Amino acid sequence: MPRSPFPVRPLLLGLGMVALGLSLAACSPAAAPDALNRVISTRGLKVIPDQRYGPHERNLLDVYAPASAQGAPTVLFVHGGSWQGGDKAIYRFVGESLARAGYVTGVMNYRLAPQNRYPTYVQDTAAALRWLRDHAGDFGGNPNNLFVVGHSAGAFNAVEAVDNARWLREAGVPVGAVRGVIGIAGPYAYDFRQDSSRVAFPEGSTPDEVMPDRHVRRDAPPHLLLVAANDTTVGPQNALKLEAALKAAGVPVTRTVLPRVNHVTIVAALARPLTFLGGTRQQVIDFIEAHRLK
Repeated sequence: MPRSPFPVRPLLLGLGMVALGLSLAACSPAAAPDALNRVISTRGLKVIPDQRYGPHERNLLDVYAPASAQGAPTVLFVHGGSWQGGDKAIYRFVGESLARAGYVTGVMNYRLAPQNRYPTYVQDTAAALRWLRDHAGDFGGNPNNLFVVGHSAGAFNAVEAVDNARWLREAGVPVGAVRGVIGIAGPYAYDFRQDSSRVAFPEGSTPDEVMPDRHVRRDAPPHLLLVAANDTTVGPQNALKLEAALKAAGVPVTRTVLPRVNHVTIVAALARPLTFLGGTRQQVIDFIEAHRLK
């Protein structure tokens, strides 16, 4: 794990409270982790907010890019929130963190349930990926060096958008342009019908019709599945079942269980001043570096 550029020890207590605040924000779109965003500086980066990738009011993404990027990997981040909440503004720390690592990064919003049910938010993910690919060169990114990262519901969106051949095809994204998928604590394989998240799926639908582990294509790119050891929101069987489906299709996959972290702190650990929470950031960077076009 790289040393944080922030004075970590004096901030431990305060940043622990930030992590708690982030957990509340992940559950409630009205909450915002202002404390975390205040300690994140984007000085020296190119930040281009509210880029429109589609017609809906939530079809917007923010771009974070190194000032001197040239041919850099391009990363799309998809937030969580049980498909019913969340906002790209909460994840400014992700854009900053990945841009500091040298990647052109888009942090997106998507249409929310229950007004918008599956596959709407998956289609939005594919459309945002298309926009990012089309415009990557404007920010110093390589349009054929794409990665998709998602947390929780956003991990579902990321995996489904890439692994189900339908969505990239409909969005006009060449399947070979996506070099890898990183799912962080994603619900890829569960029966939603008795769960509060059922409002995100069509009435009368079944897991076979909507779950990403049922839709894996054989030419999908490598996957990294990060699991929180202390996750009480998304069960470990989700990653286990997706891993099995990917292996059955011959798709390279690494499933890593990160100690100490829970469903929220696993994504909070993407923030540079919160790497003491867990190894998420280094895992993501290592995966991208291993699979990027050189």
